[in-house]
Amino acid sequence: MWEISVLGTDIYHIVLWFIIYSILGWTLESIYMSFCNKRLTNRGFARVPLCPIYGFGFVGAYFIFKPISSHLLLLYVTAAIVATAFEYLVGVTMIRLLGSLWWDYNDKPFNYKGIICLESTLAWGVYAICLFAFLHKAVMMFSDRLDPRVGQYFCSVVAIIYMLDFTAQLMRVLNISAEEQFKKVKDKCLRLKARFY
Repeated sequence: MWEISVLGTDIYHIVLWFIIYSILGWTLESIYMSFCNKRLTNRGFARVPLCPIYGFGFVGAYFIFKPISSHLLLLYVTAAIVATAFEYLVGVTMIRLLGSLWWDYNDKPFNYKGIICLESTLAWGVYAICLFAFLHKAVMMFSDRLDPRVGQYFCSVVAIIYMLDFTAQLMRVLNISAEEQFKKVKDKCLRLKARFY
């Protein structure tokens, strides 16, 4: 499975890059927001130090913008527009599904409904240039030097921990009790048992 190729890159490297960028994004966001809030702030939805939107964003940006990565102005403008559109779609989806947004740009100038703002749009373009100028080279060097068996084990463990943590946090946000779910399953099993006996 790890050797399957997608867009010329094996699944192992894509998953590892995704995790690395999710951790880097969480770190960047948490430091910035801790500074702004003057207290420690976890910018992830789950408790583990991952912001998957950065994993999707940076890995996606790498594949999408690689053909124009040598044209810095085009890269900057295109990345700023595409990332802002992505941020807006994620924000609208979160509001519809969860009833809330994990960020709020209402206090920022030139914002739209608190979901996107000019400051973040300009930052997305800078992030894209940094991605191709030095960041992805460092991530590739690290992932290539890491023993694949260790990397695959790491990816598997992180994915399992994150999925469990995300599910628990989602149940908390949606006010779904694990005990309630267990009781519903137990009741269904008892009804099925009564039907057959």
